[in-house]
Amino acid sequence: MKKVSQKISFLILFVFLTGCIAPVRADASFEIPGTALVQTDTGAACTAKTLDYGYENNTYFSLRDIAMALRDTDKSFSLEITKNAVSLNPGNAYTPVGTENTMWESSENPDISLRRNEFKVSGQTVFYYTLIAKQPSGEYDCFMAAADLAMILDVDITVPGAGILQINTLEPFRISPAALEQAGYFYGVNSVLVGDATTGELYFQYQSDIPYPIASTSKLMTCLLVMDAIAAGQISLSETVTVSQGASALSASADGVIPLEAGAQMTVGELLLGTLLPSSNECALCLAERIAGSEEAFVRMMNQKALELGLSQAVFYNSNGLPSYTDDPVPAKRQNRMSTEDMFRLVSYLLKVYPQVTDMTSLEEAALESLDLEVRNSNPLLRNLPQVTGLKTGTTNRAGACLVTSLAADDGISSHDLVVIVLGTEDSIERGRVSGLLARYALHTFHTGTEKPGAGASASENLPTHAEAAVDLILRTARKQ
Repeated sequence: MKKVSQKISFLILFVFLTGCIAPVRADASFEIPGTALVQTDTGAACTAKTLDYGYENNTYFSLRDIAMALRDTDKSFSLEITKNAVSLNPGNAYTPVGTENTMWESSENPDISLRRNEFKVSGQTVFYYTLIAKQPSGEYDCFMAAADLAMILDVDITVPGAGILQINTLEPFRISPAALEQAGYFYGVNSVLVGDATTGELYFQYQSDIPYPIASTSKLMTCLLVMDAIAAGQISLSETVTVSQGASALSASADGVIPLEAGAQMTVGELLLGTLLPSSNECALCLAERIAGSEEAFVRMMNQKALELGLSQAVFYNSNGLPSYTDDPVPAKRQNRMSTEDMFRLVSYLLKVYPQVTDMTSLEEAALESLDLEVRNSNPLLRNLPQVTGLKTGTTNRAGACLVTSLAADDGISSHDLVVIVLGTEDSIERGRVSGLLARYALHTFHTGTEKPGAGASASENLPTHAEAAVDLILRTARKQ
């Protein structure tokens, strides 16, 4: 009976995640104002203002209204909201401003946009997309997706009926990817995979054997070859590299990230930081040219390395993941591609052989002293989960928004690298949300052992994928017993 109720809860949670809450509609085409009934397990109930952004049922909830609903519970939080910044402090008492739990004062379409406003939780900056609106009273309110708030507060939220949001303050936040897949949650994503890179064990897969464009997550292969060259003594992190005309031209193009002048010099370490953190295409090109003499020769190395690692679905055309055109009269537009299964093998190898890579990818920002420039990591989950150690974002029109996430976990015996791979979401908003949900699922699964093996896979399919990992799993199991 407990398992049945859990499955029902998971399915209800899916309904909540996809925003299937029928708001009171107004005639508007974008930010549609509405209301929903918010209930808590303490018996409190109130009306919360909602905004459907862009699409009906893409619902964002008033933080002030929900703060009032949770005011006398263990999940209470205080709020400070300005024109473009939010400070949320769990555990603090909320101070009302007089606009909470009221109907919209106007049915007109609010003139606000969904963006990554400055957002702090307990003083720490996090990355979530929100809408901030000024009320007629002059006070500001922030509207946030229920899934994001549930992850911040670590609270269970369900939808028991149309227009009703149930907050269970005594239950932690949980999801079931298998139930979400069954209900269609991943239909807007090309492919996902969640697993333990240390053992090779897979927790969940969705369309993981199909190759898709991978955009700048291609730079993980570039990083691997650079680390190989360092290990072989071919180059060193402190060695200086001269910026070529080609890299300078790429820097000046629409795909440029870091301004580089031809003839300028940067260290290999700085080029790696530029490649991995802000996803500099020109830095990746500089590294490719230094190691192989030309990008064409480096691409041959990338494809050869893919064969050596058994990445059967991987094809590379350049070092950075940008669209690549042939020189035909009618040029073909190509992009690096790979399946999430192949990406998992690549990342598992990279983390096992060169674990120091996370010393770079876990940095929120870094200084490139040669350029007197500070660069920021494009990975949003670094701010949202302390266990996140990397690895790489990627976006092109064809590939969509992609993210490969690594997380540090410890079972009391040894440390593990968990990996979440998400390819082809519609935008960076969905990329962060899907990856954040699956990252929390990965940590919960690792620590509790529930939901194993992954959806649609037999136990034998989830055994480690290479001999060394299999031996490691056997030894760990024996130590536990």
